[in-house]
Amino acid sequence: MIVDCAIYRDGRRAEDPSGLAEAFRAARADREAFVWIGLHEPTEEEFGQVSREFGLHPLAVEDALSAHQRPKLEVYEDSLFLVLKPVDYDEAADTVHTGELMLFLGDSFVVSVRHGTTNPLGSVRERLERNPRVLQHGPTAVLYAVSDAVVDHYMEVAAELQIDLEELEEEVFTPGGTARGTVASRIYAFKRQVLEFRRATGPLVEPMERLAGIGVPFVHDDSRPFFRDVSDHLTRANEQVEALDRLLSDILSAYLAQVGVRQNDDMRKISAWAAMAAVPTMIAGVYGMNFDHMPELTHPLGYPGVVVLMVAVSTGLYRFFKRRGWL
Repeated sequence: MIVDCAIYRDGRRAEDPSGLAEAFRAARADREAFVWIGLHEPTEEEFGQVSREFGLHPLAVEDALSAHQRPKLEVYEDSLFLVLKPVDYDEAADTVHTGELMLFLGDSFVVSVRHGTTNPLGSVRERLERNPRVLQHGPTAVLYAVSDAVVDHYMEVAAELQIDLEELEEEVFTPGGTARGTVASRIYAFKRQVLEFRRATGPLVEPMERLAGIGVPFVHDDSRPFFRDVSDHLTRANEQVEALDRLLSDILSAYLAQVGVRQNDDMRKISAWAAMAAVPTMIAGVYGMNFDHMPELTHPLGYPGVVVLMVAVSTGLYRFFKRRGWL
């Protein structure tokens, strides 16, 4: 569906067109004007009308309809095609949600196609409309503003993940803080969210570097410093994501080492108790063999002596294992 359609002239929103054909003709008739059309999960029929009016490349149209694309930048004869993956973080569910945002950019038009619930476009359009000096630069201003908003939100999500990771780390290394059986699953679930985040930030580095360079059509050369700034922010976000991933791996390794130490302690305790139980069992087994010629059988102190022997040996073993730290 078409969420918004507007013509911008001299950095200000002009009259809203009655249809796509009128919007395209109005933008073409005035070199100082351009049209920005926003769509949310359009059908093939809806987007077919847009693609015909603006002459969009069929391969880019197919990508925009099917979604599930990696961040990328494609240059076609009549347009520029950029794929972004906005990210949002649900603190209640500890889940990273990624959407998809495609931008078609031409001399006098911008077509944005959004998939998913993550939506940075509404605030970007409002902010641009309040700043006509930026919007005067035409479609390039929209491309920069959208990219900047998406990347800046990466930084916010990375900060939220860092806070949650510190809380998880504290629970893991606090005695009795988290049940043993749930720690590994929580770490793996967190690692999966970081991986989902990384799929959005990592592939975007190359498109941002291209936009910050020279030779990209439909992008003003004066905008290169601004895209370099976006690229710098993206690099910082990627570094934060990589740091989170490494820290998660270290936490998991440390937790598994703790599990190994606890298992060794448990095995030593079990071995110590088994040794203390084995000695009385052995003595009782010797005197339970029903031999006729055993001196202790007829001795009046035989039974008390054997019991005292069992207690003495067990006590000695207990003290020995206690000094060694096995119990």
